[in-house]
Amino acid sequence: MRKIILLGTLCFVPLFLCTACHKQPVCVTSVTTAAIPVDASADAVRDSSYTAYLVPTKAALEREMGVQIGYAPERLWIGEPECPMLNWATDALWEAAKPVYPGKVDIAIVNMGGMRCPWEAGPITRGNVFELMPFDNELVVLTLKGEDIIALCESFARYGGQGVAGMTVKVVDGKLADVQVGGKAVDPKALYTIATSDYLSGGTDHMDALTRHTEYWKSDLLIRDLYLEAVEKQDTIRAAVDGRMCFL
Repeated sequence: MRKIILLGTLCFVPLFLCTACHKQPVCVTSVTTAAIPVDASADAVRDSSYTAYLVPTKAALEREMGVQIGYAPERLWIGEPECPMLNWATDALWEAAKPVYPGKVDIAIVNMGGMRCPWEAGPITRGNVFELMPFDNELVVLTLKGEDIIALCESFARYGGQGVAGMTVKVVDGKLADVQVGGKAVDPKALYTIATSDYLSGGTDHMDALTRHTEYWKSDLLIRDLYLEAVEKQDTIRAAVDGRMCFL
């Protein structure tokens, strides 16, 4: 992939003349940019001595990331509104939250955009997990009212599917038709706990409803580490589309 870096040059001029004993105010009068491609054409400016210095570190990192920790009999693909990769990731987060949270965890939510790669059929390495979750997002558990769970799922209906575990969402003609948690219709007045990421707790990816939590519990655990543990524990990774996020 061809990457571009934009460099900007700012020109400043004094707003008015000042005496030498005063700081001179400045303002931006013009901006110019230049695109510099970051691809093979940049190899000519590579620092060969620094590249050589990094060789041992690169080799050690590749050995560490190349360690197989699991196996996938079938490809875990990514696609809206529901997919095997997202279902696995959400289930894994839900199960990881249960033993560490001091209470019941009703559901889990993971965003589709957070899944950065599928897993091909075959060995799953540590590097594959880092590719899937390259961010240092942490597990949090939020307590929300049922009415906010419904509002959250209405957002799913408008903007496309997201990863859910412990609940089912049905959308018909772009409208939310049904939401169930634990096989029961959501009670707008009841409270529910949601395992998710600290990133999503801020209302990103159109999940504004998550910001209306009544309680916020922070685990200080990286989700990527929880995924690594889940793959090692499960060994054989299986996931499928099961209708938990149904768009008709």
